[in-house]
Amino acid sequence: KYNVVFFDQRGTSRSKPFGSIENNTTQDLVSDINILLDQLSFENVYVFGGSWGSSLALIYAIHHPQRVKGLILRGIWLANKYGLEHYINGGIKEFFPDVWQRFANLVPEGENPVNYYLEQMLSDDQELSDKYAYEWAFYEMSFYTINKISDPHEALQTFSYKSMAILEAHFIKNNCFLTEDFIMENIDKIKDIRTAIVHGRYDFICPPAQAFRLQSGLNNSILNITNAGHSSSDEENKNTLIAELERVTTYE
Repeated sequence: KYNVVFFDQRGTSRSKPFGSIENNTTQDLVSDINILLDQLSFENVYVFGGSWGSSLALIYAIHHPQRVKGLILRGIWLANKYGLEHYINGGIKEFFPDVWQRFANLVPEGENPVNYYLEQMLSDDQELSDKYAYEWAFYEMSFYTINKISDPHEALQTFSYKSMAILEAHFIKNNCFLTEDFIMENIDKIKDIRTAIVHGRYDFICPPAQAFRLQSGLNNSILNITNAGHSSSDEENKNTLIAELERVTTYE
């Protein structure tokens, strides 16, 4: 039914060079999306994204609203100071003090956690690089779902966590290469695009307040707050995303 295009953004998963942060900015990714669409002769598309993918989808739509037929978004992250402070500068410790302690204990006193982790992950010392990438990803995997995670290590074996860790730290260090609150400052450019938002009530990575704030700036959107965490595989997130995909793409 759907002609679906998946792509691994620069530096991640199967993209080469793996884990590279050179020439890797939000603006480069927006350009890459256009190159892919042009290569495939797609004039406009529905854009689906979760977490950082929701940020990139919104940023892409702001730059190229004429190419976006609709947005399906999960786990809204507005890539602003509020979201960054919560996720990586201690907001998590209010809910998961043990997880935060494990993450923070590897950072010397007085050092910025993001900068320090990224420096270690980019080290030529492979053992050191792997250790810090693993710990960054372990941190996120410890609270990404509403379901109890008996073994975050096992979850980490299912995807390219090292590129995720490096690229997350790289983008966060650089404030996602955006001016502060870029998405909400430019929300008028996409306010009439048909949009579905799915956000877990118990999303500790991206607080639900971000979804409500996004919704407040849109004229043609539906906000679904689910009994779920951040993960798209949490049952209510998954079912709602499927329903919203059907609704958004069949209205014409």
